[in-house]
Amino acid sequence: MIPSNFFKLIFVTLLTVLTSGDLLAQNGFVKGTVTDENGIFMPGASVRIAAINKATVSDFNGKFILVNIPKGSYTLKVEYLGFSDIEQEVNIVESKATFVSLVLTSKSVKLDDVTVLGYGNSGQARALNTQKNNINITNVVSTDQIGKFPDANIGDAVKRIPGITMQVDQGEARNIIVRGLSPQLNSVTLNGSRIPSAEGDNRNIQMDLIPSDMIQTIEVNKAVTPDMEADALGGSVNLITRTAPEGFRLSANLGSGINFITDKRILNGSFLVGDRSKNKKFGWMLSASITDNDFGSDNIEAEWTDEFEYYTGVDDADGEPILEEVSVRPYTKEFQIRTYLVQRIRRSFAANFDYQFDSNHNMFLKTMYNWRDDRENRFRLEHEILDAEDIEIDDFTVTNNVLTRFPVEVKRQTKGGIDNSRNKNTRLEDQRMQNYSLGGDHLFGNVKVDWMASFAKASEERLNERYAEYESEYSVNNDNSNPEFPIFTSVNGIEANDLSNFEYGEITEENQYTEEEDINFFANVEIPSDLFGKGDGSIKFGVRSRLKKKLRDNSFFEFDLEDSFPTLSGIPTRDYTDPDFLAGSEYQAGVYADERWLGGLNLENGESVPDEFLRANFDVEEDVLSGYAMANQKLSEKFSVLGGVRLEHTMIKATGNQIEDEENVIGEITEEKSYTNILPGVHLKYDLSRQTIFRFAWTNTLARPNYADLVPSLDVVSSDEEIFVGNSDLDPTTSMNFDLMAEHYFKSVGIVSGGLFYKKIDNFIYTFRGETTNDNFGSGTAGFDIFQPLNGDDASIFGAEIAFQRQLDFLPGFAKNFSVYLNYTYLTSNADGIRNESGEEREDLDLPNTAPNMFNGSLGYNDTKFSIRLSANFSDAYIDEIGGNSFEDRYYDQQFFLDFSASYAITKNLRIYADLNNITDQPLRFYQGISERTMQAEYYERRLTFGLKYDLFKN
Repeated sequence: MIPSNFFKLIFVTLLTVLTSGDLLAQNGFVKGTVTDENGIFMPGASVRIAAINKATVSDFNGKFILVNIPKGSYTLKVEYLGFSDIEQEVNIVESKATFVSLVLTSKSVKLDDVTVLGYGNSGQARALNTQKNNINITNVVSTDQIGKFPDANIGDAVKRIPGITMQVDQGEARNIIVRGLSPQLNSVTLNGSRIPSAEGDNRNIQMDLIPSDMIQTIEVNKAVTPDMEADALGGSVNLITRTAPEGFRLSANLGSGINFITDKRILNGSFLVGDRSKNKKFGWMLSASITDNDFGSDNIEAEWTDEFEYYTGVDDADGEPILEEVSVRPYTKEFQIRTYLVQRIRRSFAANFDYQFDSNHNMFLKTMYNWRDDRENRFRLEHEILDAEDIEIDDFTVTNNVLTRFPVEVKRQTKGGIDNSRNKNTRLEDQRMQNYSLGGDHLFGNVKVDWMASFAKASEERLNERYAEYESEYSVNNDNSNPEFPIFTSVNGIEANDLSNFEYGEITEENQYTEEEDINFFANVEIPSDLFGKGDGSIKFGVRSRLKKKLRDNSFFEFDLEDSFPTLSGIPTRDYTDPDFLAGSEYQAGVYADERWLGGLNLENGESVPDEFLRANFDVEEDVLSGYAMANQKLSEKFSVLGGVRLEHTMIKATGNQIEDEENVIGEITEEKSYTNILPGVHLKYDLSRQTIFRFAWTNTLARPNYADLVPSLDVVSSDEEIFVGNSDLDPTTSMNFDLMAEHYFKSVGIVSGGLFYKKIDNFIYTFRGETTNDNFGSGTAGFDIFQPLNGDDASIFGAEIAFQRQLDFLPGFAKNFSVYLNYTYLTSNADGIRNESGEEREDLDLPNTAPNMFNGSLGYNDTKFSIRLSANFSDAYIDEIGGNSFEDRYYDQQFFLDFSASYAITKNLRIYADLNNITDQPLRFYQGISERTMQAEYYERRLTFGLKYDLFKN
């Protein structure tokens, strides 16, 4: 699928590099590293030779280079927030490299003679200096900032950044929403290489897969530059792994804890070791992390309706039952009580190496392997109102338009897995993500070249996932007096608790496998240029390819064991009723098939159930070829501009199934599509002073459709009069973005900032629910309900962000050790072109996943020994899924998390810590239409962890 012209472009790029390197090679250059006293590389350092107006910024590895310098002696000056300025004399020789190693000294060390305090601030300084000296609008968080919060995975750490909110799974932050845009509309990269998705039907990156202690820096690019991939509608999150230190480093963490919902243990441990050879050419870093968390959740779920019909007892001339409609207030037509028991083991391994061949050439290899086992048992009690033709006049009660009594079908379901050393009678979800990147940085004369090739793979495997379900029917009293906590109670308690009344429903086994592979390559060339005669600038251009394959292969089998296990009373059972059920003691889970019994069954010769998997299976290939050119120039000593354009060409080949009645495969459908996007951008930066900066950006970005939406599947379900259609003709969602930001950096390491942003979005994608008007999908399909992803018209987002972060060192006495971290984001949005089930356009509809208000805050205290922090995170309610009408819309409710962390330095290198998470016992909650109407409420309780951290530096 790759055009030959792309290889020609790569060849021309390399030829340009090799032939242009000598053009500016008559002068010399300075190359070096910037570290702190512990040998930790310092990114974002401002390095300047004032005499010739040359300046640059150190990269994430603390490295810098100044090219095209006339021979002679100069004073090199380095500036860094929170550290003393340093100056060093350098002697430039024609056509030669001058290498310098610069060591920054913390101001706190000089003032207080306390090394621990100085090191404690260095990570925050690294992050803010990087953010300050970037030309584009970013938020940067360092590893030790992450460590100040009780965040086990990278998703929980990211949620504390301005404009970020997270969707949780089993109490952990999983899916990232940037500036109100859905997870699939944002990109997540590892060291600049795109992370593939293990999700089956979307592009979401599971942020809870990566432990926070494996990452050195988090960089959120809210305004991307032309040298970055453009599929980042909301923003691009780059996770930067740890690199080899300047000297020996050993770090370890050993901890434990307890989940109060299950009173079961938590185990965690990690280590990091790295060094550099005596000649400083070869560096290495090895790290690993493991967390074993035994927990669970208590859950209630409901589905609401405002329609009710019953059978009059009379049939029409065709023998069809005549139904009578009754006017009722909204009520729960389905209600569930769920108990989850989960063991989540998260492992991560990384090995990073670099080699400096000489002052002009170095290469690196970065690897990471993440592996998570998620073992789950779920016990579900489900009540659903009977179909209208099965309800007669004496079966229900309506009082003042409130439906208070009706018959239901009741199901008691156990979810588990086979009995072996891996599954352990649970549903085992095996998720893995691996990334291997080989790259290099080179200097040909005065031309800088960097390149990287990477292979990444993500997979999710769920084998031998089993369900046992037993069914009954009885009448319930429906209590919706408090719609936030709806409840069904049986009219006849004896009948409901008699296990012999629960008859065999089904025993099934399911297998799921999803895999995504990415092969990436990019090459960048940067040439010094001073177009306006105002100082250092550059022209940069490059190419990139991303070759992606995604497949999903599921199967589902049903077993006829009714004769062997006719009722629930005849098999081993367990009672999961909990008087401390977090949603309320009135919710009684009851008795279910024992998961050990289910796991021990010898299930053979099952009958395939195609309607459970045929529509889900697909195969997609997506190749993206791109190139860009940009110029970064100074217009004056304080004013700089970066402008450029990016071109991305996308080629897609998607294969899905054509299905009849959910189970008969008519054949496969394969369709191809390609499109090209031209994406210009401009970034302006004005330095009012060394500490005060104004920024403006105009950018253009895109988001490609979800894989499941692109697959050209067709499923005509005649029995339900429903049609499900894919749409390979979907256009990518595009956005024109405007950003304005003002920042003031405190010399004592801190920031106050404020900004506005606006996004004009075209062709956003939503699922249309309508009705066919003809027989295009087969004879007799007119009037069927149809579900298909479509492009909407347009949408817009306007928002504002403010942030304040500072140690209160201006206060007297011990109060100077307090620090404050605050940020707030406001969003408003609207979406046009979304139609309801009647085909009418809906008005005043927000774009899904745009939380109007988001807030983060923490108050901390840190002296030479003791550190303590109370942290809060709030995100407002927002529409999560658009229904057929406003009554059916699903909303993700507001969340407020409160966490506490404390640590004490026993020695300079050894620290004891304790963290308490989710003090507010915040549930995951969805509601339908209005906030009082609960659709789901899932509770996790609090979690306590504690342990020891050891960190040793030796230069």
